[in-house]
Amino acid sequence: MDTIKEKELERLTKLKEIEKDLYHKGFKNICGIDEAGRGPLAGPVVIAGVIMPEDSMIEGVNDSKKVSEKKREKLYDIILEEAISYSVAIIGQDVIDKINILNATKQGVTKVVEGLDVKPDLILVDALTHIDTKGIPYDSIIKGDAKCYNIAAASIIAKVTRDRIMRQWDEIYPQYGFINHKGYGTAKHIQALKEYGPCPIHRKSFIKNFIYHVFIKNIGREKL
Repeated sequence: MDTIKEKELERLTKLKEIEKDLYHKGFKNICGIDEAGRGPLAGPVVIAGVIMPEDSMIEGVNDSKKVSEKKREKLYDIILEEAISYSVAIIGQDVIDKINILNATKQGVTKVVEGLDVKPDLILVDALTHIDTKGIPYDSIIKGDAKCYNIAAASIIAKVTRDRIMRQWDEIYPQYGFINHKGYGTAKHIQALKEYGPCPIHRKSFIKNFIYHVFIKNIGREKL
């Protein structure tokens, strides 16, 4: 990328403070892991892991929620091109319904670790504990995608991957508007659920939690 402006360089330097300290302690390959899609009513949860070079300083890398969709798409290619190693796991709605979203996410973390072609010395993961990292030490960091460069990079890979999946589902089920809300429980999404009912990619356990009372309320009104 072009020469990084001073303000952006300062931001990235701060974002890499945790990793910098770990590099000084002797860790070499640090893997950041993050997920996208724990909260939506439909679609998979996607977990991504990336090992970035120690000197990596990609302009714009940040918590994916703070980056525009257009910018995330550009950063996706740059991150993967520069990464020492990366891995992505996609855990579908059927598994989420079967073992719950937390365990599905943890399962995805294990799959990501297994999928790396370079073994990390340490894993930095965003706010997860009691995970199977196949014997590799890990640190759980609250809001890690806003505090750690490698986790931020992983958050972008996870988010772009999931958004692309949801855009594909939108072509099959356009009535729900997945291209806009990516499966999250917006007013328009809930309205579409009330009108059309669920489709195969909706999470049954989430629908029960979020809109079951709406259906019951409507049934009650119909009986009046």
